[in-house]
Amino acid sequence: MATNITFHEGSVGADERADLLGQKGVTIWLTGLSASGKSTIACALEQHLLHLRKYSYRLDGDNIRFGLNKDLGFDEKSRAENIRRIGEVSKLFADSSCIAITAFISPYRADRAFARELHAKANIGFIEVFVDAPLHVAESRDPKGLYKKARAGEIKEFTGISAPYEPPEIPEIHINTEVTDVRESVEIIAKYLSERGYITPMINS
Repeated sequence: MATNITFHEGSVGADERADLLGQKGVTIWLTGLSASGKSTIACALEQHLLHLRKYSYRLDGDNIRFGLNKDLGFDEKSRAENIRRIGEVSKLFADSSCIAITAFISPYRADRAFARELHAKANIGFIEVFVDAPLHVAESRDPKGLYKKARAGEIKEFTGISAPYEPPEIPEIHINTEVTDVRESVEIIAKYLSERGYITPMINS
């Protein structure tokens, strides 16, 4: 751990930034099984918010696992560190008044609770979205053939098959993608953001 370092506050406060940008920073944390629909919803939500001229950015396996976290595997310890880093990065994005959208399986409640606590300590919003699809539904989609490989023993520690998934107990938003399509899912999340004041009309818009 680094020593002899001091945190230096910036000169732009969170309220000033939020007022000028017309939005408050928040992290939208999508969690669920592989093929539950997390990434699809995250992509559509990011596009929807940008079309509303809201500053948003999506964090998922493609831009995290191939960069910042390319040194991590998929064992329990590596998964925990993966989520710890994502929690820290999403907090930084949200601190800039960005609507940070994360789409990761994040199978363990303790790891998600850690990410939530990071945000709470910084007085930054954290919205847990349980993207819920029954295992048989997620497995029937299997766009990358991962479930098939896991069933054949070719992938070890695969969530839902050979590794556990601990669903959220009290998520802010619960979306069952067996019955709710992508458009409806985006509308649910956007409505939640609007009702709680995370997105408002921009100055001079």
